[in-house]
Amino acid sequence: MRPDARAWFEERTTAATSLADLDPAGLLRAKRRGGHRVSVVLPARNEETTVGRLVADVREHWMRAVPLVDELVVVDSDSTDGTAAAARAAGADVVATTDVLPEHGTRPGKGEALWKSLAATTGDLVVFLDADLLGDVTHYVPGLLAPLLTDPQVRYVKGCYTRPLEVEGTVVPAGGGRVTELTARPLLNALWPELAGVVQPLGGEYAGRRSALEQVPFVSAYGVEVGLLVDLLRLGGLSSLAQVDLGVRRHTSQPIEALGEMAGQVVATVLARAACTRQPSGLLTRFRHDGSGFMPHSSPVAVDERPPMITVPEYRARLAG
Repeated sequence: MRPDARAWFEERTTAATSLADLDPAGLLRAKRRGGHRVSVVLPARNEETTVGRLVADVREHWMRAVPLVDELVVVDSDSTDGTAAAARAAGADVVATTDVLPEHGTRPGKGEALWKSLAATTGDLVVFLDADLLGDVTHYVPGLLAPLLTDPQVRYVKGCYTRPLEVEGTVVPAGGGRVTELTARPLLNALWPELAGVVQPLGGEYAGRRSALEQVPFVSAYGVEVGLLVDLLRLGGLSSLAQVDLGVRRHTSQPIEALGEMAGQVVATVLARAACTRQPSGLLTRFRHDGSGFMPHSSPVAVDERPPMITVPEYRARLAG
């Protein structure tokens, strides 16, 4: 590891693997001293079985018992199940991506929901959580907020964790994060070696200052996390980034075909930010065997991104108002 990456890893990595590692009352005092407003955002698509429990957990612990969170919003991305109803019943404000900035249309993908969440929330500190988390994640919100509340230099915080993988009833304790290990990490180490200390570059749990998030573009699909990491590095430098060890993260594992498409989108996002001399094709071709031979199957992975929110006239008008 390069010396700057190692120094960052040692100085900017903290632990919040459970509530025992945190001082919620102290964080609340820091929040009030700084005059902060905190928004928690869950982007969700067809997460009816998990989103309600997550919303209820945040409301009970961080809005009622310790009022760290002022606003809890689920951004529903074209769900076809009861995601919106479950989230609303548990106490979240629910908005559909199609209803936020409608004059700008809507696009598929997680990044679109995250981008639009900036226009649907008001906090100067924004925490993002995936809506398919399993197990006890009560400590995630205060863990991600801690560096932002205690160090004014920090502008963006990534969660990191071990990621078990369950396949056909067999659990591999640290077998998750396959796209990270096979795609994102090698690319980042090659092109931005100062980011070699980031444990989970594609992790879906992170927090940032609105003043930083609104200045960078959001890739509309699965390249959003790696795009934010690189763009926020460029915006504020390595010292503006931090990471928190949140312990263990469990969620529903994706099949290998879905992971291939995710990896293609990550590659396209990285290449769009690197000084490449060739234009990426925008297509990922894979092969399936139909019993008689291999059949090619192509899917689009070209970068489709939204501009920095601060450049959107409607958003700027809201801030001015």
